[in-house]
Amino acid sequence: MSGTLAGPVEAAVCLDDLRAVAAATTPADAWNFVEGGSGGELTMRENGRAFDRIRLLPRVAVDVAGRTARTRLLGLPVPVPLAVAPMAYQTWLHPDGEVAAASAAAAAGVPFVVSMMASRTVEEVAATGAATVMQLYWLRDRGLFRELVGRAEAAGCVALMLTVDVPLLGRRLRDLRGGLVRPANVVAANLGRAGGGLAAVGGAGTSEVAAHTGVLFDPSLNWADVAWIRSVTRLPLVLKGILDPDDAALAVAAGADAVVVSNHGGRQLDGAVATAAALPGVVDAVDGRCEVLVDSGVRGGVDVLKALALGATGVLVGRPLLWGLAAGGAAGVARVLDLIGEELHEAMALAGCPDVDSARRLRTSVAGGDR
Repeated sequence: MSGTLAGPVEAAVCLDDLRAVAAATTPADAWNFVEGGSGGELTMRENGRAFDRIRLLPRVAVDVAGRTARTRLLGLPVPVPLAVAPMAYQTWLHPDGEVAAASAAAAAGVPFVVSMMASRTVEEVAATGAATVMQLYWLRDRGLFRELVGRAEAAGCVALMLTVDVPLLGRRLRDLRGGLVRPANVVAANLGRAGGGLAAVGGAGTSEVAAHTGVLFDPSLNWADVAWIRSVTRLPLVLKGILDPDDAALAVAAGADAVVVSNHGGRQLDGAVATAAALPGVVDAVDGRCEVLVDSGVRGGVDVLKALALGATGVLVGRPLLWGLAAGGAAGVARVLDLIGEELHEAMALAGCPDVDSARRLRTSVAGGDR
């Protein structure tokens, strides 16, 4: 575990404990940015409910004394089937931001996905020693996009992750009601002037983040563009934001090495299907031709086990890592990772799973129907 734990962070016995600490100490505008979803937040709430509705059929009389959660994720050996999801502007929650979070991920041995909109550069994140994945959006400025690909390769990133479900930013009412404006020192560090030099907007009914991404992001992304991106990098390519099985098949055809079943944490199309519900169809569509990860709604080790039982290679964990960061910097993130790992190992024992392969063979039921 990295960092030094103290007080309520050390005492946390579940992720909700850390969420409570973070909620009590984080400024309201930053907290709304982290916690909010799009529209009426239907999809955001449904993500957690969908995992809650999954029931596992444990196996018994199985030797789990020497159980292990070790596996491979994004082609890398990992102690647990988990990576840190890409999340923007982390210095808003803690001065060390992504560097603190990546340091904890490095100590835990899990990959760290750095957002294109991160408030620390990909080079700074990679210098922590974390297995770093660079997340990208499709930019209007193709030169800047190519530059970011080159920087990721030069920094030693292990993969690129292209987010494909953001032609524009979802309508996030919490941000609009508060007239969201980032603090002046919280910038998209990877984008240089493009990340910090846009004119400020503010006032009720506006979101600076939505306005800036509207200028930067190109909504014309199509499968030919994905194939082009595949052609200009030697790194493995992960597509994040897949829900429809047909899109999963197209992703494989375009050369994706992995897909992430994701609805952006309920922050894009409100009313989109929950990821736990979409996961089995995507797994069936790719038919072993690429890795399948899932995010949005993963809130503990039991959810990781459920994702494995539904066929996932592993999970990306998002908001809980930000709770840990806000509550205690690198030590708080480390506590989140420790808790998820402890919960997963316990759940595997109780479900009769000595390893990850056996976890993927568990049967599940949802709303009374076996799978």
